[in-house]
Amino acid sequence: MSESCSTKCVGIPYGMGFIKNKYIGRTFIEPGQSHRENLVRIKLNPIGATVAGKRVVLIDDSIVRGTTSARIVRALRDAGATEVHMRASAPPFINPCYYGTDISSRENLVAANHTVAETAKIIGADTLGYLSTDSVFKLNDRPVGGFCAACFTGDYPTECAPAPSQP
Repeated sequence: MSESCSTKCVGIPYGMGFIKNKYIGRTFIEPGQSHRENLVRIKLNPIGATVAGKRVVLIDDSIVRGTTSARIVRALRDAGATEVHMRASAPPFINPCYYGTDISSRENLVAANHTVAETAKIIGADTLGYLSTDSVFKLNDRPVGGFCAACFTGDYPTECAPAPSQP
């Protein structure tokens, strides 16, 4: 959400709540849970002066495993946020992606195994909301089928053999 839209459209003041380490990439694809958690800790550092004593609306592109979201919410609370309301600009990832996102099993997807309320509790957010799948299709300027949404819908554009479960 842009600063001007957040202030003018919904009346929520915009502030930069984190300093991001540009040398750390997408953490959800890294091997090993403890390694992912360590990278998240290095990747984002909250700005206490911006979030202390505030109710924060955190908008992220997606929630895959929940590792990054949980660390971010915890960091905001540690920096003094009184409430953290998480919003994802994607629908819940409920199916594996065989076409680019390195998630081969539903076991690794927090939304595939938990309700929205349970996921909010797992990541430590006061509330959680996702963009609907219908809204994703409305945002697309190409006809349905112009992009793959299988990770949200389970409708794969090709036949896929299920990947073996990984420990």
